[in-house]
Amino acid sequence: MLRNVIDRKFERRLAGLINSGERGVLRGGRKGVERESLRVTPDGEIVQTPHPRALGAPLTNEHITTDFSESLIELVTPPFGETWELLQYLCDIHQFVYQHLGDELLWSTSMPASIANDASIPLAQFGKSNIGRMKTIYRHGLGVRYGRIMQAISGVHFNYSFSPALWNVLGHVNESTLPLQDFTSAQYFSVLRNYRRHGWLILYLFGTSPAVSKSFFAGRDSELPSLDQDTLYEPFGTSLRMSDVGYRNKNQATVSVSVNSLDEYVRDLSRAISTPYPPYEKIGVKVDGEYRQLNANILQIENEYYSYIRPKRVARSGERPSKALQRAGVEYVEVRALDVSAFDPVGVNQNKLRFLEAFLGLCLLRESEPIGRNEQEALDANHLKVARRGREPGLTLNREGRSYPMVDWARELLDAMQGICEMLDQGEPGKPYAAALDQQRSKLDDVERTPSARLLTEMRNTGESFFQLSQRMSKLHKDYFLGLYPPNERRLAEFASAAQESHEAQERIEASDKVDLDAYLAAYAAD
Repeated sequence: MLRNVIDRKFERRLAGLINSGERGVLRGGRKGVERESLRVTPDGEIVQTPHPRALGAPLTNEHITTDFSESLIELVTPPFGETWELLQYLCDIHQFVYQHLGDELLWSTSMPASIANDASIPLAQFGKSNIGRMKTIYRHGLGVRYGRIMQAISGVHFNYSFSPALWNVLGHVNESTLPLQDFTSAQYFSVLRNYRRHGWLILYLFGTSPAVSKSFFAGRDSELPSLDQDTLYEPFGTSLRMSDVGYRNKNQATVSVSVNSLDEYVRDLSRAISTPYPPYEKIGVKVDGEYRQLNANILQIENEYYSYIRPKRVARSGERPSKALQRAGVEYVEVRALDVSAFDPVGVNQNKLRFLEAFLGLCLLRESEPIGRNEQEALDANHLKVARRGREPGLTLNREGRSYPMVDWARELLDAMQGICEMLDQGEPGKPYAAALDQQRSKLDDVERTPSARLLTEMRNTGESFFQLSQRMSKLHKDYFLGLYPPNERRLAEFASAAQESHEAQERIEASDKVDLDAYLAAYAAD
């Protein structure tokens, strides 16, 4: 009975948008991508060289920066209205980067290249300013808490904001009496809750990390079976990256952050960044004059909390993410569950991004009740099950306390997206959103079409290990970008100019520091 009620509410909202008279009210969402990738030698070893100076200063270059490691490059697009514009920008920025990498490669998969040990993963450096040193200390803290190897995993993040025109129309459909900012934030939190409920679907459809090199475990025990001499794998796995092998790390099992409202979300994060945690206290904060971590709390800062999807707002200089959310509400969401695609030179493709946009529309329009602790535990278990066993025949998930076939549930969700895709396709003769949806339906009909199955099939057909396949694809991608002709000279010149300006901006920040690091960190913690 409950599902019928939920479906009726969803259908009423969708019909309300269609009948609103606002043509294309679901269109006009802004989308951006952050793509992470390890820089490696031609032999697949993580490079030990500094971030190339020609790419700019990671502290101040907002489009080419580093993540955890000096070797872990992060490419960030601005938001675009059209998917093709986004991918063109991502292609151009890859081409620019490759012009300055010499013989280095960008690793083509999420799970890392050949790793000797933790020490072989150099921490990202951001200069001698207080904010730059704080960023490196934070990363050192991540390393001592979780191990550096886990931090060398790469991903693709999809940033999405719905069209501003949508909120007034949806507010009218929902008969909301909230101020617009509060209504908008509440709707984004509806998206977060429903993504927690249904995001396992993204792992099945797009997970591309069913295997990993044995070096990832660096002498630690693993229960994963061997595929070959150098490869461990999960036979029916989709995304080891998003499993307890990767980011779903037991160290963060103590962190529970509600997405039932903006207030609860900020409350729980604030509690985690201010509550001491005995295992981290044992590590020490400042030992023999050197910082090991920013503090000994459950989280050093808010960004340490790993989740599949985050509410976001562009923060002012020095402003905490949660303070920005409290000040002006949710501006967009960041979907963090995408593996890097070995089969796409930029790590992602148009069909995937279009499907995600429509999926977020589904998460918005479906009923989204608050999530209690028991339900959250069941949702986490569903994600883990699909990450580890998503292609297993007859797999069932926990749906409202009952065992339910995953494929049947997935078909139900895709069928519900049909009307959303039709709205997003308004004015598009080629119906690209419907085509993206059909492509995903084919993965339910034939599991071998999933990228995780495709990766394992490729390895079996070629006789390559996971490492060898990743290395070969990395070289192919490099050849692709360096062979693009004619290059977009205007945009490449913009990247070069931005890189130079970023160095100058970092110098200004370093020259403007008025207090020592201890005082700076104390002031940050007190804010």
